[in-house]
Amino acid sequence: MKITEHIQQAKDTLISFEILPPLKGKDISSIYNHLDPLMEFNPSWVNVTYHRSETIIKKKEDGSFEKVPIRKRPGTVGICAAIMNHYGVDAVPHIICGGFTKPDTEDALIDLNFLGIQNVLVLRGDAEKHAPGFEPEKGGHRFAIDLLKQVSQLNNGVYLDKDIRDGGKSNFCMGVAGYPEMHLEATNYESDLKWLKAKVDAGADYIMTQMFFDNQKFFSFVKDCKAIGINVPIIPGLKPLTTKKQLSVLPPIFHIDIPKPLTNAIMQAKSDEAVRQIGIEWLIEQCKELKSFGVPVLHFYTMGKAQNTYEVVKQII
Repeated sequence: MKITEHIQQAKDTLISFEILPPLKGKDISSIYNHLDPLMEFNPSWVNVTYHRSETIIKKKEDGSFEKVPIRKRPGTVGICAAIMNHYGVDAVPHIICGGFTKPDTEDALIDLNFLGIQNVLVLRGDAEKHAPGFEPEKGGHRFAIDLLKQVSQLNNGVYLDKDIRDGGKSNFCMGVAGYPEMHLEATNYESDLKWLKAKVDAGADYIMTQMFFDNQKFFSFVKDCKAIGINVPIIPGLKPLTTKKQLSVLPPIFHIDIPKPLTNAIMQAKSDEAVRQIGIEWLIEQCKELKSFGVPVLHFYTMGKAQNTYEVVKQII
């Protein structure tokens, strides 16, 4: 079922989760062990993230050096198929620009379509580690909107190979990312909203937001989106803050502010467990307020920490 269909048929706020693929060398049981307790909450779908390959420099036997691409985690196609088969729940793969040529993207989309996967989250993706900025793969897309247009073309039966005529049409529901506190590379908040509007105009069916810890910023974001004609569902992305280190690590990486009351409470905590409980309680209150606001879905970034998410959701359903 498409994300938009889930939302249209819902009688209450839906729950969904996002997971990381396991590190290379681990089997699918690591995914099942992570998701098993969360299935108690009957999530409408599970997102599966994708991370581009990293390039490392290796010394060769002759003393010279070469660049070697390293993928630390497997791709999303097999994992999504396994989740859908094992749990009978929809899986939503992330598709990204980084590391993919246009033919690579088309092949991945065809595989997903063959598997009956009807949803994708379309993202530019991060720059390579230690790179000064994002650079696309040669023959790939630089911007998420161009990747979105390729998915839309396949939905219309338009393939890269012009000799394919009357080809099968895919049926993907397309999500895109939104940033209540502005994308870190945006010129300003207004221009960021304009880019988001352009993606919606290009066919995006819903918006999934970056994590945030101040609901007022999300409420303002939703209002501003509607003011410029964005009328697709906007789904808040959520994550508990559970370590003191995150106070300094998360803001520069994700371009987010952490509210002063939350920061003060965490800094005054006397133990790691106290910090974790503060973060969980904060997110529980966030979720209750978001439900009252009428969000269609509460989407949780589990980040390999199922127990934290479990404790939050247990208190809000």
